[in-house]
Amino acid sequence: MHTFFSKKVFFLIVVLILLLFGPYRDSNLSAVDENVYKGLKTFNEVFDLVQKNYVEPVSSDKLLQGAVNGMIKTLDPHSSFMTKEMYKELEVETRGSFGGIGIEITMVKDILTVVSPIEDTPAYKAGLKAGDQIIKINGDSTKDITIMEAVKKLRGPKGTKVTITILREGMPKPQDIVINRDIIKIKSVKSKVYNGHIGYIRIVSFQENTGDDLKRNLKELSEKANPLSGLVLDLRTNPGGLLNQSIEVSDIFLKKGIIVTTRGRSQNMDSKAEAKDDGDEPTCPIVVLVNEGTASAAEIVSGALQDNKRAIVLGRQTFGKGSVQTIIPLDDGSALRLTTARYYTPNGRSIQAEGIRPDIVVKQIKPAQEKRLEEGPGQNNIIREKDLKGHIKSPNEKDSKNGGQKQPEDVLENDNQLKSAIDIIKGLNVLKQ
Repeated sequence: MHTFFSKKVFFLIVVLILLLFGPYRDSNLSAVDENVYKGLKTFNEVFDLVQKNYVEPVSSDKLLQGAVNGMIKTLDPHSSFMTKEMYKELEVETRGSFGGIGIEITMVKDILTVVSPIEDTPAYKAGLKAGDQIIKINGDSTKDITIMEAVKKLRGPKGTKVTITILREGMPKPQDIVINRDIIKIKSVKSKVYNGHIGYIRIVSFQENTGDDLKRNLKELSEKANPLSGLVLDLRTNPGGLLNQSIEVSDIFLKKGIIVTTRGRSQNMDSKAEAKDDGDEPTCPIVVLVNEGTASAAEIVSGALQDNKRAIVLGRQTFGKGSVQTIIPLDDGSALRLTTARYYTPNGRSIQAEGIRPDIVVKQIKPAQEKRLEEGPGQNNIIREKDLKGHIKSPNEKDSKNGGQKQPEDVLENDNQLKSAIDIIKGLNVLKQ
């Protein structure tokens, strides 16, 4: 029975290859076909041997899924195969409400690593930081774990606990952190007014309704500040999200110009998004705040406003995730998340593994009470896309081996980057007068 099944699998794969390549008969493609055929023959033999001889019975589904996972793992850190359950969880996440702890994670040198905790979530309140290595989840090692497997372990019903063991540079030994899961209802956009007339908008991540939420917050700010003399757009520690929302957000601030272009192997992956004049774009000066946790969709917005000379970008160089992931649903309800293109800023700069360099570099100075804990890791704790094993290289990259609510005034005292942004806006307004 096992032999029959493995031969059936092999036959189906060969038929698929023939369907894909059959109409073409040039010599180069024929050589590729032959190599693929030989590889599939080896796969079939290994599959058959494991099913017949492994010390314990193993299901065909488990072997095939393992083979698919292994294949995708050889590509880049952002491509992945999702089971039916994982795909459903991803769909739920983009709607901004799910049960879990609230962190963005990635793999750095095969180690599960925090890109950034999401504001006002259990992980954020528990003190998780960008760059923390998660070496265990509920006592189980995370060695060889995939991103989607880790997500599945970290998610769970509200009120249940999960224990993660982290290693942070400067820590003498790993530390266990017990976190109570909650319904993560991410409020995508937050706003407030400083100094009477300077608006502040914080975009936490890019979800289904981020563009609409931004428009509503801008309207409220305009009514409160009246007139709005400047705007700070805070994209620090924003892990990204939906591409269409990053385009919509950029368009809200731009009357014209390119927002982002994508380029892939096939022409159907090439695209260009341009701003349109809606007549209600803000006209006041804008400063965009970024840091090493600003990634993906947040980098698209930063680059679009910077290249179109619409905003000053202030802070630290961003993460550098400039690749497009296409979600391809499969017949059985599972899905493939596949990297299919790169993002480019309006001026043609690649974001991938390079990030957005601020116009004004301002390193964040930690409040005195945090310095003892936070300055230990130092510069080496910063993780960016180019540090990820198997990351897609930038076109310019050489192939080398080598807590609680605070009042606005309190926030400014402890946030030198935000204070610098507001000071710049004040200076620009003085010059205008």
